[in-house]
Amino acid sequence: MLSAARAGPARLRAGGPALHRGHRGRVLHSRAVFSPSRRRFRHGFGMSLPVYLAFLFGSRRIIHRADLRRAGMSGQEITEAVRRHDIIRVRRDHYARPSLDQHTLEAVRVGGRLACVSAAAELGLFAFDHSHTHLHLDREASRLRSPHTRFRPLAELPRDGVQLHWWPLIDEADGSEYCVGVRDALVQIIRCQEPRFALAALDLAVHENRIRPSDLDAIFARVPLAQQSLRARINARSEAGQETVLRQLIIDAGLRCEIQVRIDGVGRVDFLVEGRVVVEADSQGFHKEWEQHIRDRNRDLLLAERGYLSLRVLYQHIMFEPENVIAAIRRLVLISRADGTPG
Repeated sequence: MLSAARAGPARLRAGGPALHRGHRGRVLHSRAVFSPSRRRFRHGFGMSLPVYLAFLFGSRRIIHRADLRRAGMSGQEITEAVRRHDIIRVRRDHYARPSLDQHTLEAVRVGGRLACVSAAAELGLFAFDHSHTHLHLDREASRLRSPHTRFRPLAELPRDGVQLHWWPLIDEADGSEYCVGVRDALVQIIRCQEPRFALAALDLAVHENRIRPSDLDAIFARVPLAQQSLRARINARSEAGQETVLRQLIIDAGLRCEIQVRIDGVGRVDFLVEGRVVVEADSQGFHKEWEQHIRDRNRDLLLAERGYLSLRVLYQHIMFEPENVIAAIRRLVLISRADGTPG
């Protein structure tokens, strides 16, 4: 038989009466009690309402009204919690903590699931710009609401930057209640985003084993003919989305490009362009410590000793100043040819 200490939370989660140990260890039964005058939710464990709600939500972002009722909250208590902003009513019978992220809030409010770059950000895939919410909706979906207010239908308002995706999914059961699965997110990215950004998402998904090679058949079966060429350009050796974008920029510029090249005495470099110019794609996440900067400067010195010209570019350069990046690489290639450096 469970002890009272263990049985109490178990019964509480199941929606039954709470158990707690009273004076001299006697087991007492009590249900949740709410005192409107004192604005305090009291039960056998002595938790305030905000603490009790945190216990009920746990790691969940959305909780249904039925779950709150099973946990011992009455309709009046739920209404009071909303009024006090302890929880927010996102959609009918759907509740969240006030700290819920905007994309999930809009997905639930509209009545869909995170899709495309919004799903990619949720799933840890590469997503260049996920500032606007992308949602997948079933073709039969009804009672769609505005992303900003649950009181008005979606059709009555401008969509305010919310991008809707209606294409059928590879697997409806994949993903979660509020986000599509990896394969469907990639299909949507290919169909929705610029090719270089879609390729970056594919490269990283394959590199990190988020999809199997066989999954590519299912993914590209849902992709229009115009985007089919992306499959042949996938390179699993690319370790970051920005590396893929930079690689494609260099190739589109008509320059020969090798990735993850090992140079004797230096180690592996991100790119070797025309066999002459080393290009490294730096990011803040890997260059926060001073020791990392020292290592990079030492590598630049070793490359110069071996006759290579080198260039370090940042994420913002690659994504927002691609013309400047390519112009710089072209100039260094011309200089290296004139000086007779390796290649």
